[in-house]
Amino acid sequence: MTTIDPTQIAGIVHGPAQIDWDEHGNPHSRVFSDVYFSTESGLDETRHVFLTQNELPERFAALPAGERLVIGETGFGTGLNFLCAWQLFNASAVADARLHFVSVEKYPLSRADLQRALSLWPELKEQADQLLGQYVAVHQGFQRLAFDGGRVTLTLLIGDALDMLPQLDGQIDAWFLDGFAPAKNPEMWTPELFAELARLAAPGSTIGTFTSTGWVRRALNAAGFKMKRVPGIGHKWEVLKGRFIGWPADVATPPRDKPWFARPRSMPRSPDTPRTALVIGAGLAGCATASSLAARGWRVSLLERHGDLAQEASGNPQGVLYLKLSAHGTALSQLILSGFGHTRRLLERLQRGIDWDDCGVLQLAFDEKERKRQAQLAAAFPDDLLHVLDRADAEARAGVVLKSGGLFYPQGGWVHPPALCRDQASASNIELLSHSEVVELRRDGVLWQAWDGERLLACAPVVVLAGAAEIKRFPPSADLPLKRIRGQITRLTATPESQALTTVVCAEGYVAPARDGEHTLGASFAFNSDDLTPSTAEHLGNLELLREISEDLTERLNADALPTEELQGRAAFRCTSPDYLPIIGPLADRAAFLETYAVLRKDARRTPDTECPWLDGLYVNSGHGSRGLITAPLSGELIAAWLNDEPLPLPRSVAEACHPNRFALRGLIRGK
Repeated sequence: MTTIDPTQIAGIVHGPAQIDWDEHGNPHSRVFSDVYFSTESGLDETRHVFLTQNELPERFAALPAGERLVIGETGFGTGLNFLCAWQLFNASAVADARLHFVSVEKYPLSRADLQRALSLWPELKEQADQLLGQYVAVHQGFQRLAFDGGRVTLTLLIGDALDMLPQLDGQIDAWFLDGFAPAKNPEMWTPELFAELARLAAPGSTIGTFTSTGWVRRALNAAGFKMKRVPGIGHKWEVLKGRFIGWPADVATPPRDKPWFARPRSMPRSPDTPRTALVIGAGLAGCATASSLAARGWRVSLLERHGDLAQEASGNPQGVLYLKLSAHGTALSQLILSGFGHTRRLLERLQRGIDWDDCGVLQLAFDEKERKRQAQLAAAFPDDLLHVLDRADAEARAGVVLKSGGLFYPQGGWVHPPALCRDQASASNIELLSHSEVVELRRDGVLWQAWDGERLLACAPVVVLAGAAEIKRFPPSADLPLKRIRGQITRLTATPESQALTTVVCAEGYVAPARDGEHTLGASFAFNSDDLTPSTAEHLGNLELLREISEDLTERLNADALPTEELQGRAAFRCTSPDYLPIIGPLADRAAFLETYAVLRKDARRTPDTECPWLDGLYVNSGHGSRGLITAPLSGELIAAWLNDEPLPLPRSVAEACHPNRFALRGLIRGK
């Protein structure tokens, strides 16, 4: 499994920004002994150095309908540059153009400090309020935030710039080279960093920076930017602007993408022809995919074999926002950390207490192995993400008597998955086609056709298969190693005494505070059953899981006195892959893939210079297992980034770890 140095994802290594405030209320970095922005003319300097020198007023105004411009920034700081760019974009661009802003930040401000800093700029209040509303669960790694219905996207890379930027897969149209002054923060002004800016620069990409230092100009020139000094503003006599003219001939070019993970070429389309897609399956993954495409102007037909969305595994009354992390920086752990933040920000749109609740999640240290695992996690991650509670504090937090303390996730909680699905499928350009069971996909020219026997249900040039293990019925995805695991939850009527439970508590199973007068507990794992009829045996197993969590809560719920024939619940299939990572991305023709890259059977180090035999317009989004609430919403953004040629919302290595081609590739390397 893909790993990185754990210090790259452990937020406690870097921590939040340490800020001092001067007598005028301006923030100063304690680490770098420098100001975040000009105390004389912060707004004017931002607009002159970054907006004007990158020609953004003209470029925003010239953006065609449906197109987008990508800005990259080194040093998010207070978000001032982002907010100014967003404000200008709103004033200059056509209504259906899009802005994508990518910014790296080693020391993110706390929400309270960010709010205090942004109060200095009342003219940016409209944008600042939206940023503050989404500034939730911003932890280490890639964090995606969306504004204005998806018209404006912010991808924050939380960590050291030279750790984060090499993981970015995307192209930048305009660079804001910011950060504290070179004398204060030399790590942000190195040839290695400038080489990353060049690697990510789109042809003709522009750049602006407040410094006019000669060695900075020369180093940027050496990286492939043609820089020049221009008049500054305020106390700045000169600043730098430039344009990327190409990778220097005397410098080794960056390694090319491995063709099996490279992006498929974009399909040609007329500007007058709307982009259309079919998404098959209206659970969490399908609704997330439809939402992300709709936010980018696509017309989406969401095909569901049942009478409504969220009828299978996504239909449980309560799911848990539980972060099963690793202290070792695995691809799965990075995905979970990014996905958790994205889901938490989406939930802010829903009704707290009915659709979701950030009541926290307590994972009990039920044995010595689990206690040691929790201690490792507590050492690797910041307190606002997770921290250890002793038994007394855990009981005070949970409101019931417990058998042990454990690890508490204060930003976790429970979600009513159908509410999240409904919200994500609510855009006007998403059409839900219920009672539409796709049994066959046919290719007709540039279109994929979805058939139900003899009936043509819909057609489009793009299809996303999001129907969990059911996607194995289609030949292009039949060989994906997806497996179904039956799970059953039990619903127990709340009692006055059980209302004392105030947080989700997990051991081998879980129990959630009451929603709509009922507690949800579970869930069973049955690997060899295709029957979805709730069974008494699994209800009794769930009650045993409840006893392991809390005998006290079991008594409060009168669970031992309930007649077994009256126990209520539901069963559904989880869908998972052998490496427990979801399968997200474009599909290739398997037979042609094996033939094209057959050389890997003899030499796994070879990278043939042959384009992958993609199945044009066919994508998959499946295998989310029991983590769908955390991984599925972000998976929609990953599919949309593939299809719209945008910066990916995850590190390149994580996207590759989730790629459908990984299984065929492993088979070749193992000589199969």
